[in-house]
Amino acid sequence: MDFKTIIQQEKQMPYYKELESFVNKEYETHTVYPPRNRVFHCFNFKDYDEIKVVIIGQDPYHEEHQANGLAFSVELGVQIPPSLVNIYKEAHDDVGIDIPRHGDLSAWAHQGVLLLNTVLTVQAHRANSHKDKGWEIFTNHIIEVMNKREKPLVFILWGRQAIDKAKMIDQSRHCVITSPHPSPLSAYRGFFGSRPFSKTNQFLISQGIEPIDWRI
Repeated sequence: MDFKTIIQQEKQMPYYKELESFVNKEYETHTVYPPRNRVFHCFNFKDYDEIKVVIIGQDPYHEEHQANGLAFSVELGVQIPPSLVNIYKEAHDDVGIDIPRHGDLSAWAHQGVLLLNTVLTVQAHRANSHKDKGWEIFTNHIIEVMNKREKPLVFILWGRQAIDKAKMIDQSRHCVITSPHPSPLSAYRGFFGSRPFSKTNQFLISQGIEPIDWRI
């Protein structure tokens, strides 16, 4: 099993044909993020059997130069978005990392952290503009095939939309960590102090899996 095969199989499904038509038209007629060549970027770092952690986001950042195909991440040189500022604060308080000066999370992806948004594209300046167009079917299938894996995983679910995915996950085999979203609107309602990074590593170590070095 590999991501390339999984994605190609999904692209043959009727729903995906409709989704593809919609997304192509959006790229032709509007500014859409991330760039076309980054839509599936989160699958380019580690393959199906190498993933240790799945962090589920909502939809891509919708301002210029932000979205790069990795949930919560931005390119080097781009101002760190508020949600990621809060993620860094929690990682600092939880596992003692120095707070980074950039928002590039590829160091996590290279270690087997799948940074998966539930929707993979968005129209500029219009959050959730590609919601309910078919991406959720695609990403639900990704979660389903990850759940079927024998090797245990950690699923980190931040916010209501992500937490809804918990019912798809076999929690007798995998670890599910939930909390409010790290956005400024909800971070103080339970995201801060939730300690997802240390909890993740405790589970990985308990399964004989090398933990994540959360330093950026």
